[in-house]
Amino acid sequence: MPERHELVISKIVLDVLKPHTPTIIDFAKALSGVKGVNRVDVSILEVDTNTETVKLVVEGYGISFDQVRDAVQHMGAAVHSVDQVVVERPQQR
Repeated sequence: MPERHELVISKIVLDVLKPHTPTIIDFAKALSGVKGVNRVDVSILEVDTNTETVKLVVEGYGISFDQVRDAVQHMGAAVHSVDQVVVERPQQR
């Protein structure tokens, strides 16, 4: 029987609808506090009267999608779609 390895998430790309506040700077800083996250990239794609559509790229090792989604929702935003996910096998040590 083959040896099983747990896969870990190293990158998630999300389409997010957020209010104008918090700014994307504060939004990125808050998401960088999620366990396993080493890098956050937020780009504004569209601006409306009350909201912004942003592309959110979260990178790291062992990222929890649920914790990222919860942090996004805590700031009053909503995940519209998961556009990319990268998973890896832990390196043999």
